[in-house]
Amino acid sequence: MINLHDADGNIIDPNPRLCEETGYDKSTLTGMAVWDIDERADPETARAHWQSMDQDDELTVEGRYRRKDGSTFPVEVHTRRHDMDDEARFIVVSRDISERKAREEQLEQFASVVSHDLRNPLHVAGANLELAREDCESDHLDRVEDAHERMSTLIDDLLQLARDGNQVNDAEAIDLATLVTECWQTVETEAATLRADSDCTVHADRSRLKQLFENLLRNAVEHGGESVTVTVGTLADGFYVQDDGPGVPAEIGDAVFEPGWSNLAEGTGFGLSIARKVADAHGWSLDYAATETGGARFEITGVEVTR
Repeated sequence: MINLHDADGNIIDPNPRLCEETGYDKSTLTGMAVWDIDERADPETARAHWQSMDQDDELTVEGRYRRKDGSTFPVEVHTRRHDMDDEARFIVVSRDISERKAREEQLEQFASVVSHDLRNPLHVAGANLELAREDCESDHLDRVEDAHERMSTLIDDLLQLARDGNQVNDAEAIDLATLVTECWQTVETEAATLRADSDCTVHADRSRLKQLFENLLRNAVEHGGESVTVTVGTLADGFYVQDDGPGVPAEIGDAVFEPGWSNLAEGTGFGLSIARKVADAHGWSLDYAATETGGARFEITGVEVTR
């Protein structure tokens, strides 16, 4: 579905597919405002986004279109600014994502049920562990506690992977170095060192981008050692996270991104998988690249960066 609208949100040229999907004829849609058919579009917020866009800039959001009969359906909306005759114009390509949303809802319900069914017996086991500690002291009980903590972490990672998936909310301009520094504060970094050499701004979902960095930074510290140095830098079309640790064995390759894969006994194996999901959701690529010094380097490309 395609339409063209002006800076005020007035639809200028809807294509036949948009007419077919919404139930309006072309003459009716022409002149209607974007928020007349997208019930999630807020006029003030939308105009502010459009005004901040330069020629050929793109913006991707999710909306909900309202048909002539009153029914609605979810859409993924891609907007590109393309001025014509010195007038601001915006080309909108929207896609019905009803099936995807239905799958996400089913997955969310499944994840909630699984979480409930797993956490309840885990809580019971934890309570009984505390009672056992009152009766005796044993290293075996410490190992049981470690196993409980690992199970809890696995549940959290599985839920994050299932619930967030490829969902990206409204993008905003984010200073990369500032966000990386914030994420570093939430990771158990031991004696590790961060070098945020990035001097760029990217448009992204802040919450999801934090997930990406937190998982990449945590992975670097867990695999690189307590005194590892982690560097975040800028590429021509993206950014990278690199450490000076032992790196990834050549025979492992892309397997590091497979859910559940880890070469650490205490690792859950979901961190890099979650990071790649975040990159995919933004339309970026996340790949592993060996370094000359032997450390691990993860490159995120396909990103529109502003310096």
